[in-house]
Amino acid sequence: MSLGDEHGHGDLARADDDAYGGQTRTRLPDTTGDIYGGARRTGRSSTRGLITVVAVVVLLIAAIAIANRSGGGDSGATDSRAGDHAPKAAATAPTGRQPVTTKKDGIPAGFAHDEQGAQSAAANYAVVFGSAEMFDTEQRHRIVDTVYAPDVAAHRQAELDTAYSNEEFLGNIGLDKNGKAPAGQTFVSRTIPVGSKTLSYDGNSARIAVWYTSLFGLSGSASTNPVSESWYTTTFELTWVDNDWKVTDFQQKDGPVPVGRDQRASTADEMTKAVEEYGGFTYAR
Repeated sequence: MSLGDEHGHGDLARADDDAYGGQTRTRLPDTTGDIYGGARRTGRSSTRGLITVVAVVVLLIAAIAIANRSGGGDSGATDSRAGDHAPKAAATAPTGRQPVTTKKDGIPAGFAHDEQGAQSAAANYAVVFGSAEMFDTEQRHRIVDTVYAPDVAAHRQAELDTAYSNEEFLGNIGLDKNGKAPAGQTFVSRTIPVGSKTLSYDGNSARIAVWYTSLFGLSGSASTNPVSESWYTTTFELTWVDNDWKVTDFQQKDGPVPVGRDQRASTADEMTKAVEEYGGFTYAR
């Protein structure tokens, strides 16, 4: 969610790294020609593509073998041969708990007062912080007031207002001084959680890491910042206050980043239509 140096705003990004609260890098994809004209990614030979496919097949076969060997037993069990430090099979598996159904100002709320509730809160907050709504002053204020703990919300509000109103920063990502996209283009900023894990939990506070991919850029035939994909992990510091989990702080780092595939980049119309038609999710473990 930090901003990269690729477009000449690295100093700004480093100064306000935490203040951006969930935005992706503006790195341009490695393509030839017009990305919205159906260009394919370069730099990967057909041999490498074949190796990738084979590797995926091998992993699937291995996963099936492990599942069959386990005999459908306890999903939290570990292989004794791997030692006590091996990750449990349930580390990233869904538990079947339903997502929260309550919302506050359109944001998921009312999370369970337990470890899984903290993980669900962190995943949903990652989505909110990575949304295009963060670039709109009124909606950003609503998000901060809802998601942050009351004793830190005002301070963070001021920091975020300073960061998101910086005209140089907005110009570098193709938006005007009000955070709006040019006519004929659609601004895309969306976070998709892949998994979460608990780093610490004591009942009323928790440290939760959320691994996610994010889409960021402008879809449109004239865009110089086409929508691209990035991967990050954000660790949220949460506290239990007002009968819900609230954010007190977070730190972000790059990755883990998977190997990309040789897929045709979508057209501007396809990308815009997808963003407009496919809604986001409320997440739970």
